Amino acid sequence: MTKDKMTHPIDLYFWPTPNGWKVSIALEELELPYTTHLVDIGAGDQFEPDFLKISPNNRMPAIIDPDGPEGAPISVFESGAILQYLARKTGRLYGQTDRNRIKVEEWLMWQMGGLGPMAGQNHHFNKYAPDMGEDLTYAKDRYTNETARLYRVLDTQLGIHEFVAGDFFSIADIAIWGWASLWEGQKQTLDDKPNMKRWLQKVGDRPGVIAGRALHADLRGTTRGKDQNTQLFKPKG
Repeated sequence: MTKDKMTHPIDLYFWPTPNGWKVSIALEELELPYTTHLVDIGAGDQFEPDFLKISPNNRMPAIIDPDGPEGAPISVFESGAILQYLARKTGRLYGQTDRNRIKVEEWLMWQMGGLGPMAGQNHHFNKYAPDMGEDLTYAKDRYTNETARLYRVLDTQLGIHEFVAGDFFSIADIAIWGWASLWEGQKQTLDDKPNMKRWLQKVGDRPGVIAGRALHADLRGTTRGKDQNTQLFKPKG
């Protein structure tokens, strides 16, 4: 369904994290109107019964699209599934051919099954693991090294193509970019990854990426208790 056929904004359940950015960036890139509902993961909002009806795995982001298939509302959880849903809905950010779409899905799954979990564990052990008198060196080294390996894979792919799945911007780039943009906090270097460095800058300069990344950026590293303000966002463009 194209933008001019949409009659209701999508409800976005969100907190400003790399997984949350996937969907806010996609909505901005696709120029879809949306209403943001903050899910304060530090305050435990993700465990609220009403949210679990939308996202049974108690993770954000999630969406409710009032204009779903056959014109009926639908909720979607899991960031990768949401990206695929929005790309199919609009016919954008998924490539133009079956071969394009296969490549997009390969790299989307690479992020969902590889980079996301490994970088997430990297963040946990290097930045957030509580000091309980344990030696966490093995865990820190394991996830730091595996993150580095994945970024070498990414850099190699970006030496072949302008974007991750080919010479077109896609939901695969969106899925990967948020995590990859935090490379410094993951104890990584771009000195030996010129292709990744180029791609990070190119994707990061896109207006939709800038807007999606900026959504409630002031809340990074904070919690708001139970004050869940809802705001209507209509993307520029």
